[in-house]
Amino acid sequence: MIKWFFKYAFVIYLLNTVLLSIESTFSLGYTIFLFIMILFCLLILVNPKQVKLIIFHKAFNFFLLLNFINIFYWFMFHDFSDYEAGKYLFARGIQFSIISFSIFHNYDYFKESFLKHLTYIILVVILLGLIVDPFIFSGRYSGVIWNPNMLSSFSCIAFSALFLNQKKKTNFELVLLFLFLIISLATGSRGVLVGISLAFIFKYGFSTRNITYAFLALTCYFILLNLNLDTSVNRFASQALLNDRLLQFQYAYETVLQKPFFGSGLDKYAYINPEIIPHFLSGHIISAHNSYLAILVQYGFVFGLLVLGIIFYQTIRFYLKIDKDDSAQLFYLYVIIYAILASIYETLITGINEFHTILFWFSFGFLSYSIYKKEYGS
Repeated sequence: MIKWFFKYAFVIYLLNTVLLSIESTFSLGYTIFLFIMILFCLLILVNPKQVKLIIFHKAFNFFLLLNFINIFYWFMFHDFSDYEAGKYLFARGIQFSIISFSIFHNYDYFKESFLKHLTYIILVVILLGLIVDPFIFSGRYSGVIWNPNMLSSFSCIAFSALFLNQKKKTNFELVLLFLFLIISLATGSRGVLVGISLAFIFKYGFSTRNITYAFLALTCYFILLNLNLDTSVNRFASQALLNDRLLQFQYAYETVLQKPFFGSGLDKYAYINPEIIPHFLSGHIISAHNSYLAILVQYGFVFGLLVLGIIFYQTIRFYLKIDKDDSAQLFYLYVIIYAILASIYETLITGINEFHTILFWFSFGFLSYSIYKKEYGS
């Protein structure tokens, strides 16, 4: 039972974000999250040999380094009365441990079957949404998910996981690709335009085929502009990608400047100082909506640049060393690059319970372990 939990804890942890994304199941999802965190902590405490074998494994040493940075930062700038900072420290450490244990014990599953299962589970979520609300173009569509942007994260990842698979598509899979694409656009998220475009670049590069697809996409773009819809394309044309983020960037940057060297604390991972926000914007400016500013707010320049340096170093390493003909490795690299780009206009990377963020850190662990197996054997 313990070994089974080590193998599939990450799957439960990731899919629990679906429950956290539905208003009626949020409380259940939060309870499951706490249960996973506490149970996993107890299991690794009573399995010290597993901790030595996996947590200190060469493939996961960057997780260990990030945990060390968090622990050192907490001892330097927090104390035991900083409950929220302690929670973040604990949750991040357990998150990295769940990822490492699941990959170590269940690598072949995550390489061969996981993405198919993930795609089908997201399909179920979308179909439930269509039953509850079949009118996908009556506004920004969210289905059963509380936020359209969150639904777009699910559907865009499902589209890309299926699209980047090197195997020949069945008719059913082509229907699924079309469904995921339509739902992604119907959410009105402008970020999915980045995600879908990136998927095509990963699949075909800058080829004649992609130029043809770009021409078709441009044709559809101009058609959609003449329709009174609220799709991603229409919102991008009317608002651009960053125009409603500029004020958030401004106040996040001002928050960074208040404590530029060592930041505002581990618990301030999606934080803007409310005291600097004008009264008429109160309630509208709540987070940085930029992961890089969020990390600088949290850690300051001294520790923040170190964290970002680790992220970018590992990303470059993955790009140079992975097997890009391997569908799973290509997809997990896509998740990382997409998150790095999306971090310009969303607060990813820093969170604990966000779907794309969890998948981002998992992709780091999977690709690092894949490279290790390639270089040192299984």
